[in-house]
Amino acid sequence: MAELLAEEETHDESTLLELLTEATQLEKEIARLELETLLSGEYDHNDAILEIQAGAGGTDACDWVRMLQRMYLRWAENRGFKAEVVEESEGEVDGLKSTTLMLHGKNAYGYLRSEHGVHRLVRISPYDSNKRRQTSFARVEVLPDIGEEIKIEINPDDLRIDYYRSSGAGGQHVNKTDSAVRIVHLPTNIIVTCQNERSQHKNKAMAMQVLQARLIALEQQQSDERRASLRGEAKANEWGSQDRSYVFHPYTLVKDLRTNYETGDVIGVMNGNLDPFMDNWLQWQQSQKNLTQD
Repeated sequence: MAELLAEEETHDESTLLELLTEATQLEKEIARLELETLLSGEYDHNDAILEIQAGAGGTDACDWVRMLQRMYLRWAENRGFKAEVVEESEGEVDGLKSTTLMLHGKNAYGYLRSEHGVHRLVRISPYDSNKRRQTSFARVEVLPDIGEEIKIEINPDDLRIDYYRSSGAGGQHVNKTDSAVRIVHLPTNIIVTCQNERSQHKNKAMAMQVLQARLIALEQQQSDERRASLRGEAKANEWGSQDRSYVFHPYTLVKDLRTNYETGDVIGVMNGNLDPFMDNWLQWQQSQKNLTQD
């Protein structure tokens, strides 16, 4: 089309506009395909289990967990992914001490691996009557949902299973029956809970699925390479350990301290616009691999 336009003595503006539109679309498609070539990890194409835990910061940290939960749910919605809230543990005053999400979609784990780490929030605290600036922390952990691909044999004697009433909103039925499930894997002291479903049986099945994923990830820690690909570096959930900072005051900035990608559009990020951070992280990770190989 470009060659035909070049041969014409007078340019057809509508054809030129069509050419520019198609070129822009092709550019975006090529960029998307290039990024997908970086999703070469063993579980990158799987669904993802995302866990968020409050760190230093008290009630503000619990509120930060709730804000991050909303951010990832909006990201999933923007991508057309299905997202489920598997577990919520309410804070003593407000917010959430922890939450677990299941995200279903193409390459969900591959993209969400970029979110693993400690996320720091700086803002004027809505819980401080003196309106002072508060710094809060939350840790995000991302695991692949291995589904039926791999099964670890779990000895029933190694499990302690407790049933209790759901503490979160979930309808009258949920709050009147012991439908929530907590499973403790005694050899590793891994604890998983699920209270999203009305059925005790479904909550137990979901909790076992999360436990399987956590045990798989634990096994992968035997290899430094797989530990880095599945869980990343473990850091303290407090000062000096952040991987990404979100500043609401005295200026607006979200910056990933690994890739150095940053944006002033805090509202956009909190509404789920995370793709630039994920894209830059994938490229950064590939550059780190290349350095290691060299």
